[in-house]
Amino acid sequence: MIEKIFKRFIRGKRKKAFSAWQIELTTRCPLRCKMCIRTESRDWQYQDMLYEDFKRILPYLKDVENVILEGWGESLLYEDLANCIRMIKKEGPQVGFVTCGKGLTENRVSELIHAGLDFVGFSIAGTTPETHDAIRVNSHLPEISNVIHLFNEEKFRRRLDRPKMHLVFLMVKDNISEVPAVPSFALEMGIKEVILTNICHCINDWQEKHRLFVWEKGENEYEKIVKQAETNAKKLNIRLKRPSLSAIDVPVCEENPLRNLYISAEGGVSPCVYLNPPLSSPFKRIFCGKEYWVERVSSGNIFKEPFPSIWNGEHYEKFRNCFQERKEKFSEVYLSLLQSSSIEVLRGIVIPQPPEPCRTCHKILGV
Repeated sequence: MIEKIFKRFIRGKRKKAFSAWQIELTTRCPLRCKMCIRTESRDWQYQDMLYEDFKRILPYLKDVENVILEGWGESLLYEDLANCIRMIKKEGPQVGFVTCGKGLTENRVSELIHAGLDFVGFSIAGTTPETHDAIRVNSHLPEISNVIHLFNEEKFRRRLDRPKMHLVFLMVKDNISEVPAVPSFALEMGIKEVILTNICHCINDWQEKHRLFVWEKGENEYEKIVKQAETNAKKLNIRLKRPSLSAIDVPVCEENPLRNLYISAEGGVSPCVYLNPPLSSPFKRIFCGKEYWVERVSSGNIFKEPFPSIWNGEHYEKFRNCFQERKEKFSEVYLSLLQSSSIEVLRGIVIPQPPEPCRTCHKILGV
């Protein structure tokens, strides 16, 4: 997801080793969203990254295209957010985050833009206050609309085209009827890009019952509604990205641990945010209707050891090699199909399994 969302911000630049580093500044959040794993977690580890620790990451960012300042918390709660943005910009990457917008004032918006913010996403779960507020509890849609207005006003006043803004719309059964209206809602807000998302980490009955995607291949009953949103977006010249609603074969999940990584507030370096939530280990997942307990994945602490030692360590290399081998085998399959019309050519080609912690994650199903 993060690579697909943010690669558009790279224009005419040399390809760097990393597409995106996701850096979690805090695990605190003022919301109680129904789709969040924090809803039933009594052992949630509330933590802010120490500002002095954050500075330890900066030397490694010269080879990173995008830095996304978010994790399992709301980055606006981090006191030194603007300073972090300013310091990242000095190292070269594009920088931004996704937010609920809660508490943003005109002065704070001006501060973030002045710091060099390149992109910002606004999380919504409905085009009406009734729907949105019921799913993203403690968030209020009119407040988000006002924050977007503040950004547009400040950009106009300064004659800037940044930060680029987009809407991130979580699709569940309670709001699926409003999905076709999301492009027009975005246009009214002065936003030209929409990203539709699925619940991918389920831990309770509500999340499991309200997810839209299915783990079988084939047509999904909600596909027509999402396609209508795509049609509406095209008519309005709104860029719309959407996930699959049914399982598809993917060599590497869209988090792409081959070129992306996640750094937790405590400094843990992981392949992706879904493998290292701020919970006791193991943590709960519901995958394809069954309950699993998964160990947190961290290959080292960037505050305590050099990053190259972590990235090139045996544990991390073994993890990435699983995806690299899958990628190569998928290429072999497609090449074989192009060269022959017979399905027999696929016999003997075995697709390697993803790393064990990823085998119970819906991301590996392409949703």
